[in-house]
Amino acid sequence: MKRKVHVVGVGMIPFSKPGASDPYTVMGARAATAALKDAGVDYRLVQQAYVGYVYGDSTAGQAAVYGVGLTGIPVFNLNNNCATGSSALFLARQAVESGAVECALALGFEQMQPGALKGAYDDRPSPVARFAETMLALQGWDDKAPRAAQFFGGAGRCYIEQHGTRRDTFARISVKARQHAARNPFAVFRNTVTLDEVLAAPMVFDPLTRLQCCPPTCGAAAAVVCSEDFARRHGLDMSVRIAAQAMTTDTPSTFDGGDMRRVVGYDMTRAAASQVYEAAGIGPEALDVVELHDCFTANELISYEALQLTPEGTAEKFILDGDNTYGGRVVTNPSGGLLSKGHPLGATGLAQCAELVWQLRGHAEQRQVEGARLALQHNLGLGGACVVTLYEKVR
Repeated sequence: MKRKVHVVGVGMIPFSKPGASDPYTVMGARAATAALKDAGVDYRLVQQAYVGYVYGDSTAGQAAVYGVGLTGIPVFNLNNNCATGSSALFLARQAVESGAVECALALGFEQMQPGALKGAYDDRPSPVARFAETMLALQGWDDKAPRAAQFFGGAGRCYIEQHGTRRDTFARISVKARQHAARNPFAVFRNTVTLDEVLAAPMVFDPLTRLQCCPPTCGAAAAVVCSEDFARRHGLDMSVRIAAQAMTTDTPSTFDGGDMRRVVGYDMTRAAASQVYEAAGIGPEALDVVELHDCFTANELISYEALQLTPEGTAEKFILDGDNTYGGRVVTNPSGGLLSKGHPLGATGLAQCAELVWQLRGHAEQRQVEGARLALQHNLGLGGACVVTLYEKVR
């Protein structure tokens, strides 16, 4: 039988711009230590560690957790692009749920460089070559625009072409993100912006202006997960458990669907969300708060529909009605999201986890979603991987 898995501790450090952070070893150890302290768990009781990062050498995970202790436990290093942090959480949860271990640590960190994302090697095939070839066939290539912006901006263009969505609708997502981040001491960008400022920012790839693109960021976050029996034996906080979790990768529709939304993971997201809702026996209407993968405003908009927060073709109304923020149907990205909190690739999924655990505990302070009981996390990586996690407040 599958065992119940509780998130008993979370920790993260304030995110920062490249060049302004500690080394990844220090950031990772700080986040892991914070999660262990939050849980009230001695590191010697942790039986496995899953550590994620995108830009780093092999065994960087060990280099980070060795700053916490040298206990001889297995340490697994992960790289699933932008879904790396939640992939580490997925494996830690799976290890506990299966009975392989009683307590596991999931840790993610990133020490990034300034500028647009780029591959580390030019002497071998790129893992996203097939995605780039599909994009080239669908919309061509712009030598002046960052590759990631072309992927997600292209998805936004597809949505505009199908539904006639106004470009300022995308910009409103950035305004909302900054308003939320202003309440988050861990966020990189805490100053608010107006709709006019977002629209007037330099164009990166239509419809995306600079203020609609997540920044390169450094940071770390971690979570301690354990079985119900372990939590009871050690007197730990059992108020948050993982009710359901699903991980998906690409299917043929990504490449032969003729739609940039599918190229950037729409179908992966919808499949993972459907699996989670079915496993938990709930519908999206039951959700109180969501942390979703808003690497660009276009991806937040299409993810509303992929996660079934609103019916297909209604994302613009969802935004204009304020149903994506406080007082609306479901609060999305109360942390400020990737757009404003920042996006240290390996840490993002676990930072989302931390925010939602705080929300369900009632510890989110000025960001608190009143009465939050069910929280959904969505973390996406091109190449590709998507992890959707449902957290439940235990009565």
